[in-house]
Order: sequence, then C-alpha cells, then structure tokens
Amino acid sequence: MHWIDGFGGGWMMVFWWALIIVAIIALVRWGITLSPQSTSNRQNNRDALDILKERYARGEIDKEEFEEKKKDLLS
Repeated sequence: MHWIDGFGGGWMMVFWWALIIVAIIALVRWGITLSPQSTSNRQNNRDALDILKERYARGEIDKEEFEEKKKDLLS
C-alpha cells in the first residue's frame, strides 16, 4: 500500500509541519512572558509603591489617597 496516496497524501505532512511551527511559536511567546524583562514590570510596581510611600510620609497625600493609589498599584 502507498500510505502517501491515502488520507490527503502530502497535505497531511503540510498539516503536521504547520502544527509543529505553531507549537514552537507558542513556546517562544510563552518563554518571552517568563523573561526577566517581564518580571521587571513587577519591580517597577514596587518602585511605584515606594514612591507612593515616600509621598505619604512627606505629607503630600493623605491616608485615603494613599490607600486608593496603593490598591490601584497592587491590582
């Protein structure tokens, strides 16, 4: 029997190669989201929180505004 002639022939090979390429792209994108650069965004949030604490300590903002902005930063 000729397995290439049945069930789509060469199109099945194209399908599997396309599936492998899509899987590789998905893995690369997933790896990028776990990169140190994406974790630096969390560090920036901490820096923003530190700035907010400093502003509160200096009396530039009141407790209500501090809590509101803190909630926004942590969400």
